[in-house]
Amino acid sequence: MPNNHGTAHWQGGLKDGKGTVSMESGALKDQPYGFNTRFEDAPGTNPEEMVAAAHASCFSMALSMVLGEEGMTADAIDTKATVTLDQVNGGFAVTKSHLDVTISVPGADKEAVMQAAEGAKANCPISKLLTAEITMDAKVV
Repeated sequence: MPNNHGTAHWQGGLKDGKGTVSMESGALKDQPYGFNTRFEDAPGTNPEEMVAAAHASCFSMALSMVLGEEGMTADAIDTKATVTLDQVNGGFAVTKSHLDVTISVPGADKEAVMQAAEGAKANCPISKLLTAEITMDAKVV
């Protein structure tokens, strides 16, 4: 199975610092991010937005797979993931990811499509990531 990576570069303090984030594929390259893009609506991205895009795309693919296993093919699956960052115990935590999904499967049983969506929500790899073990290799230079 493939391993993919993303990179980030940061300079400065939390509020006055700035950084760039890139993806291995080049789909995102040196995209600016910082305190102002995360909390003040400045142009750029933030970690929660990237997690939301990952969750929406992963869920949509997983739902397509589950539907296919049940002999159904969607004309369209449109997913919006909203990731919530909250203050928790004096710090910050991503507390939820909410999926808004519109599914078009002509001729399919509505209940079967909803069951497929529930299965995809529980089992897509990014849903599982949100409760995953986090490991790290760190070095100080």
